[in-house]
Amino acid sequence: MRFLSVMLYHKVYPHKENDEWVVFIHGAGGSSVVWYKQIQQYARHFNLLLIDLHGHGRSAKAGEHVSGSYTFETIALDIIKVLDYRKIHQAHFVGVSMGTIIVRKLAEIRKEYVKSMILVGAITKLNLKSRFLVKMGRVFHKVVPYMWLYKVFAFIIMPMDQHEESRSVFIREARKLARHEFIRWFKLTRRLTAKLQRMETEDPGLPTLYVMGDQDYILLEPVKELVKKYKNRSLAVIEKCGHVVNIERADHFNELSIDFIKQNRVKPDLLAR
Repeated sequence: MRFLSVMLYHKVYPHKENDEWVVFIHGAGGSSVVWYKQIQQYARHFNLLLIDLHGHGRSAKAGEHVSGSYTFETIALDIIKVLDYRKIHQAHFVGVSMGTIIVRKLAEIRKEYVKSMILVGAITKLNLKSRFLVKMGRVFHKVVPYMWLYKVFAFIIMPMDQHEESRSVFIREARKLARHEFIRWFKLTRRLTAKLQRMETEDPGLPTLYVMGDQDYILLEPVKELVKKYKNRSLAVIEKCGHVVNIERADHFNELSIDFIKQNRVKPDLLAR
């Protein structure tokens, strides 16, 4: 497996009394900045680790030390490298958008690190509309400015007036992403439907909370179908909210997600599963 020779940028918020860790994983085009409405409330209860993924935020140059294409597995392994460096043996993981796929991959390949998962705006299955968007991106990503393409995607996924703050945060952070990094991340969508299908048939058996906005029209229905199949998964649908619940309805999100983590502090007996 290929690891980064340079550590991903990350920031720690230690808690003086609690030994529970929460790790935040952003999506493609974002950065750890997308969690700015979580830090204060979460830090009252847990130790926090926020990571900027390859090419994003303050890890903008980290991708220069990786040859070839990214895969969800190598990205997950580089997160594990950060955890090992910080001596974090188990944690609760919170991911948003494409970050939810990375969290799921991490749970698949290094289950022992994961106590629970909170997946915001989760990508679990591509419907006809989302497959069309991905196909459009494949056709045009090499011939049009990547920021134009990113803005189009952002407006399609987050189209309403109340989604403006979420759009603005992601577009602002995406401007820090170099074009070659955008292309490398976009290549992760190759055979994404097959990857997601296989991933969801390999249930890690971990407590999982999906948090979706009722206006996340492209991604919500597949999640509703998925949670019916597994007893260890639950779904919270937030009204009048789009793709990025942790920004649009931060107080509500913080309350329900913190409660979920507190309920799953004890690591399940993996050997008994």
